[in-house]
Amino acid sequence: METKRHAPLHLPMIIPAIIISLLSLIPLGFIVWIAIASGWDTVRDLVLRPKVAELLFNTLILVALTLPISIALTVSLAWLIERTNLPFARLWSWLMVAPLAIPAFVHSYAWASVVPTLHGLPGAVMVSTLAYFPFLYLPIAAQLRRLDPTLEETAASLGHTPIAIFITVILPQLRLAICGGALLIGLHLLAEYGLFVLMRFDTFATAIVDQFQAVYNGPAANLLGGVLVLLCLVLLRLEVFARGDERYARVGSGAARHAPKWRLGALTWLAALLPAALTLLAVGVPIFTLARWLISGGADVWRLDGIGPALWQTACLSLGGALITTLAALPIAWLSIRAPSRVQRLLEACHYYVGALPGVIVALALVTITVRVALPLYQTMATLLLAYLLMFLPRALVGLRASIAQAPIELERAAVSLGKPPLVAIWKTTLRLAAPGAAASAALVALGIANELTGTLMLAPNGTRTLAMRFWSYTSELNFAAAAPYAVLMVVLSLPLVLLLRLESDRESKP
Repeated sequence: METKRHAPLHLPMIIPAIIISLLSLIPLGFIVWIAIASGWDTVRDLVLRPKVAELLFNTLILVALTLPISIALTVSLAWLIERTNLPFARLWSWLMVAPLAIPAFVHSYAWASVVPTLHGLPGAVMVSTLAYFPFLYLPIAAQLRRLDPTLEETAASLGHTPIAIFITVILPQLRLAICGGALLIGLHLLAEYGLFVLMRFDTFATAIVDQFQAVYNGPAANLLGGVLVLLCLVLLRLEVFARGDERYARVGSGAARHAPKWRLGALTWLAALLPAALTLLAVGVPIFTLARWLISGGADVWRLDGIGPALWQTACLSLGGALITTLAALPIAWLSIRAPSRVQRLLEACHYYVGALPGVIVALALVTITVRVALPLYQTMATLLLAYLLMFLPRALVGLRASIAQAPIELERAAVSLGKPPLVAIWKTTLRLAAPGAAASAALVALGIANELTGTLMLAPNGTRTLAMRFWSYTSELNFAAAAPYAVLMVVLSLPLVLLLRLESDRESKP
């Protein structure tokens, strides 16, 4: 009855959500078409074999180890920095976001250079955690800053211990942030290529790209992509189950103050070792490695004829793609909070599964379609931006969904009752309140586009050479010195986006 009573609010969002979801089904349709065209015998021979079982085990164990480690590490860090009297807390909070400015494959290059014996599952788990934990830290820290301290004070007055308060009062309120961040990390683990190649750890993503690069075996690679889709759907279902359907918004502002800081006492400097060690490993090692490459290459590696165009093209693609992707994510993000249903979850799944596919699968699907039915769009900016939209919608959805969840639906209903059209009511209330989250989501998308490699290689118009493409080209030739300037510029270009992400997180979490 509730949904029917407020149906006019939902209608303007349903049609664009369906259109975007149908576009997101393009790669899945391509995989299904390949499977049908290949025949059951080929599917059985390519999928039901020991190598696929090995890849499945590697991928599952990677996710099963990395996610709990990242969650435990990040919740501990966020608690220390936001809720204790840890020295230099403000500095640590910024440094915990800094690894986002370093592409995952640059992290792996740095560690492979410093510790050549680091490889396999231990190396993959460690470098993945160092590269991706900020996806969890940002939403968890923001939510900790925003929590109403009166809930904790009430629990304390009833005689609950600090540990009991954390488990029964604080941790449940972090559920949405933890689930959203963990989902992003999980999708990255399923789709990442460069990081695991350098760590010499085989996953579905590395096997898929190797198939294309080595023998151009389209059916094998695409059928492996189908297995990745199934893994993504399992991950999405687990996230929905863990997230639950509790309400996370409040109508009132709550207590207009921050929660009191816990005093660490004799453990103060011991506790400071955790963020210090993580900063050294996640930021210090990559910076040291890049500096060593730059020094060894000297001034000759700064070739402006290649660096200038690559920097400009990367910046334009990142900002344009981020704007388009964030706007496209708004309808389904709003529906996931305001009108949860089986249909909504199906539409949401249409977006999330693409995030588990390597860019090469999305790119090949778009290449095939444009060549067969829309040749003028082949290798154009429009097709490349569509690929970015499909690949990075999950990033935009997670941030937007969390922000919309914090905006009370009562404000929208009040605006409609005063005669405002549904879209105007949503714009005047929820979308304005969710603006910081939208900006943060756009920054996350721009970061991903700036560092995207495989899809860009296949779809970029002739003459396009992004920073990531240049970096990978030189490193493939083992010319690490020549690659260093492009890695440095990727970091420099990403820093303003990380800064915006951090500032918007602070603004959104003010009590």
